[in-house]
Amino acid sequence: MNTQVDVQPATPSRDYSAFDAELTHKALNVNMFVRLLAWLKPYRFTLSISIVLTLASAAIAVLQPIVNGRVIIDTILLPDQNQKFNELPDYGMGEFVYGVADWTGASPLMSAVFVYALLVLVSSLASYGHRLLLARSTLQALRDLRSELFRKLETKPMSFYDHVSVGRVMTRLTNDVENLIELLTGVLELVGDFIPFFLALFLMWAISPELTLYTMVLIPVVAVATSLFRKVLGNTYRNVRNAVSSINQYMQENLIGMEVVQLSRRERLNTEQFGERNASHRDYQFHAMNLETVYNAFNNSLITVATGVIIWVGGGEVIQDAISLGSVVVFTQLIGMMIGPVQAVGYQFNSLFRAMASGERIFQAIDWDESIKEPDNPVSLPDNVHGRLEFRNMSFSYYMGEEVIHDVSFTVNAGEKLAIVGPTGSGKSTLIKLLARFYDFDDGKVFLDDVDVNHIASVDLRHRVGIVLQDFHIFSGTVLDNITLNNPGISSEDAKEAARIVNADPFIRALPQGYDTLLSERGLNLSQGQRQLLAFARVLAADPEILVLDEATASIDTATELVIQEGLHRIMEGRTSIVIAHRLQTIRECDKVLVLHHGEVREYGSHEELMALEGIYYTLHELQFQDSRVAAELSGDAGGGTAGERAFPRNAPTPEEPDDDAP
Repeated sequence: MNTQVDVQPATPSRDYSAFDAELTHKALNVNMFVRLLAWLKPYRFTLSISIVLTLASAAIAVLQPIVNGRVIIDTILLPDQNQKFNELPDYGMGEFVYGVADWTGASPLMSAVFVYALLVLVSSLASYGHRLLLARSTLQALRDLRSELFRKLETKPMSFYDHVSVGRVMTRLTNDVENLIELLTGVLELVGDFIPFFLALFLMWAISPELTLYTMVLIPVVAVATSLFRKVLGNTYRNVRNAVSSINQYMQENLIGMEVVQLSRRERLNTEQFGERNASHRDYQFHAMNLETVYNAFNNSLITVATGVIIWVGGGEVIQDAISLGSVVVFTQLIGMMIGPVQAVGYQFNSLFRAMASGERIFQAIDWDESIKEPDNPVSLPDNVHGRLEFRNMSFSYYMGEEVIHDVSFTVNAGEKLAIVGPTGSGKSTLIKLLARFYDFDDGKVFLDDVDVNHIASVDLRHRVGIVLQDFHIFSGTVLDNITLNNPGISSEDAKEAARIVNADPFIRALPQGYDTLLSERGLNLSQGQRQLLAFARVLAADPEILVLDEATASIDTATELVIQEGLHRIMEGRTSIVIAHRLQTIRECDKVLVLHHGEVREYGSHEELMALEGIYYTLHELQFQDSRVAAELSGDAGGGTAGERAFPRNAPTPEEPDDDAP
């Protein structure tokens, strides 16, 4: 079986600023709009009904002026003066009105009023149904789009979120999708508005080509004004969207870090900085509103101007007996139907500018091709793996040219416990992230039971590796939900048994609703120790063959740590375990200790072997157990550097080569 995959080293060369900057800046991106319409395809039946309803509504709306002008004025009120104009089309409305009069016995005028009211009612109901079905289809399509966007963001690798602000990502899921709702509904409604435009134009031409030409002169004026407006307002709306993203990003950062904000007394400074961003958004929005107001006022005046032209020219023709009075009335009512859709194009450019920028941002996020490389033919792991781990000459960089770990090699045999120690930034947590394949790296670097982890599907690999982090994340939901993570393979009984084993059961049962207690955001109604106990229960319930504790007890006091020690022993029993810790009591219980310094393996062996070596590990041990006076002296007051620098000097001697069983 060929399981080779082409995996590139995780040294990102892409420009992540392009996640916001690399946009086409087109006011009308036809390809993007066509792609957006594709999301409506599953709902084409509903859309088809909506189109039929808007056709009916438009046709009936055009008939209403005919009833007013040609039937009521020309036929009923002024029949003698307008006999010569009987050949002008009324599309059967006159015959229909007189048929209603004969059927009901009402006067022709009352029958015409009834017919007009009926046309208004039917047109309104058809228009209501059209807009309702259109909104339903649009919301369903954008629901699917938002779900797809969320799914894509969920599968983005950690390297993506190392570089891209969460606030800007949230803007795409919220504000940008809302703008697309305006775009789809607006544009599709615009299509419905243009149906009466063509019907009105046809009817006006049939009545009087001369008056129709006078009216059509205004259409190029509207088109030119719209084009100028588009050019001026396009960048303004893009600035508005960027300002909203900046506000969301700043709010997200500050609300999450509220404790630090208040401890450092940054409330006033943060308020001022937020005010600057808010003011920038206000200025852009205010500028856009000013432009819209000017444009809308200009457009609204055009109908008044067109009506005046029709009354002036048409009134003169009525006096000269060249056209009927009813026909002029028809023109004055149809003028809005003809110019209105052209004006609506300009109105829709407001949402079009916002939505095109939002659409570009959404599809950019969906199309962002960064992902963890998966093997074409993944190796299937057995139901129970042995758990032997091996790192071979692993080097890794988060950024180009900045290696975090260099040429790291070690082996953890099945069932062994390995402790990894080293100063902050030495690469301890990076090794764990690579083991879980949160980042890409070359083949032949990390092995599980002699199988290259790059040849294992990441979901299968992560099922076998349970990681307990120092910062345990609480999801919204109950205590039980946070243990099982809604995994159908973990029963409530298994979750409760896991909690009992790690000694979390007593405090859970003491909560108001026990395992059904709803946890607040980030679990702030629990102590740090209680959240950490839930972390142990979560991992144990998943029953992984490999256990990783990444500073899992660093934030727990000694008394609480004693409570969970027995649970830890039971969790690690029979499992390959990697422990990243500073407390030597935990480290001494491990089979082997790996000392990292500046991303390199400096010492490797058992606790006793490293103590006898009297190197970096020995210095760390002495630092933790010396009296407070010596520790204070080592803290750097004497000018000899910090305790961490003395424990892990850059020029510390490299230990002798380990035995053959070690890497």
